[in-house]
Amino acid sequence: MKTPFKNIVHVLRLNRWVVLSVVVIAGLVCLVSVLLVAKMYRESLNHAFMVSREGEVIPLVWKHQQQNLEVEALAHLEQFHNWFYGVDAGSYENHMEKVLWLGDASVAEVYRQKKADGFYNRLLQYSLVQQVERIDSKIVMGEEYMEFQTRTRLQIRRGSVLDTYELVTSGHLIQVERNFPHNPHGLLITDFFENTLRKIETYESTEK
Repeated sequence: MKTPFKNIVHVLRLNRWVVLSVVVIAGLVCLVSVLLVAKMYRESLNHAFMVSREGEVIPLVWKHQQQNLEVEALAHLEQFHNWFYGVDAGSYENHMEKVLWLGDASVAEVYRQKKADGFYNRLLQYSLVQQVERIDSKIVMGEEYMEFQTRTRLQIRRGSVLDTYELVTSGHLIQVERNFPHNPHGLLITDFFENTLRKIETYESTEK
């Protein structure tokens, strides 16, 4: 008995449905894969990872990183202003060596200008002591750098006379490689500028 041949139209129709099914399934798999990759990419932007001493992978939330960076930036600015403006005849050279690790050529330029104006000569000549009383910094976080403005309250002592000033400085902070102990925060001050300096009060007026 001969085996009857299947209708060629039926076979072609079946093959067409098989091909369409494979194409649809492949398309769905590709779509799901793209969505998963996009989700993983978004999550990777919001998380970073570190390896502990025990070899465990620990996720770090980017928001926390930003908060930590802001704290380090404030500490960097405080250290810089303490060294740059808290000086006397015996300490200013050592302080300036440390300060130049924390800023770029704009910091060096301000230092050279103050030196040319005779500020450090007056420290030596009159035995002046300039102390930092308070430092208040504001930081604006950016994608490539951080913008800052710092108000520094200074006291300049000459013998029994104590004058108080408020200095406003500004500039930007960029991230660089950490260099302990010279630059432990891994930040560099750029575009540094002394905006204003105003006298607040004298020691005698506070006693009255």
